[in-house]
Amino acid sequence: MLTTVLFDMGGTLEDIWYNEDTQRATCRRLLEVLRANGLEPGCPDDVFWKRITDGVKAYKQWSEGNMLEKKPEEIWPDWYLRDFAFDREKLLPITEELANLWEVTFYHRELRDGAAEMLQALKSRGYHLGVISNNASLYNVFRVLEDYGIRGFMEDVTVSSVTGYRKPHPEIFRIALRQMQAKPEMCVYVGDTVSRDIIGPKQVGFAKAVQIRSFLSEQKDVHVAADAAQPDKVIGTLMDLVTWLDQINPELAPAPGA
Repeated sequence: MLTTVLFDMGGTLEDIWYNEDTQRATCRRLLEVLRANGLEPGCPDDVFWKRITDGVKAYKQWSEGNMLEKKPEEIWPDWYLRDFAFDREKLLPITEELANLWEVTFYHRELRDGAAEMLQALKSRGYHLGVISNNASLYNVFRVLEDYGIRGFMEDVTVSSVTGYRKPHPEIFRIALRQMQAKPEMCVYVGDTVSRDIIGPKQVGFAKAVQIRSFLSEQKDVHVAADAAQPDKVIGTLMDLVTWLDQINPELAPAPGA
C-alpha cells in the first residue's frame, strides 16, 4: 500500500518561469541590496549582470555535476560574486537575503492550479505529505509554502541547501524518508523533471515516480539519456494525481458514493 507522497516545489506545486523582465528586475534589486549595505560593484549594470551570471553558471556546473549544494554564505562570496572585491564581512550577513531575492525575483512563481485542493484531497485520504526541493536559499521554500497557505499539509520539508545534497543524489531522498519515517516502497514522488524527480527517487526504491511537466522540464532534461528511468505516470493537472492514486491504491480511496 502507498502511504506517502512527496513533492518537488518549483515547477510542480508551483508554476515557475523567467524572462528578460524578471532578469532585469533581479539585477536592479541585487544592486539595491548591495548598495544599501555599503557594497558598490563599481561597474556598469550590464557588466555587473554579466559577472553575476557567469558566477551562477560556474556554480550550477559544479553543483549539478556533483549533486551537491552549498549554503548561501558560501555560494554568494565564492561563486556568484567572486569577480567583485567586496568586503566579505559586509557581504556574509546578507547572503540569505540575496539568495531568497534571487529565488523570488529571477523566477516568477505562483501556486499551480488545483494544488491546495489536491493536497487537501490526499490529506483527507490519510496520505502523509512532504516536500523535497533543490533550492539555494535556506528558508525560501518554507516562506513560499507559508505564503501559499499550504505549509500545514507538509509533515516535512527537505531542502538541498540545508542537507548539502541536490536531487537526484540519493541521499537527499534518504534524508527525507528518515524524517518522514517512511519506507521507499510505500512512497510516491511527484516532480517536473526526469533528471531530478524521476531518476532520483527510482534510485532509492520509491514505489512510483510521477511527472507533471513545466516551463523548466525540457531545459533541465536536455541531457537525460534515452535509456534513463521513466515516470510511472505523466499527469496534466495536479488533481489527476488524486484520480490516479485512487485507482492504483484503492486502500486509501474513498468508498463509492462517499
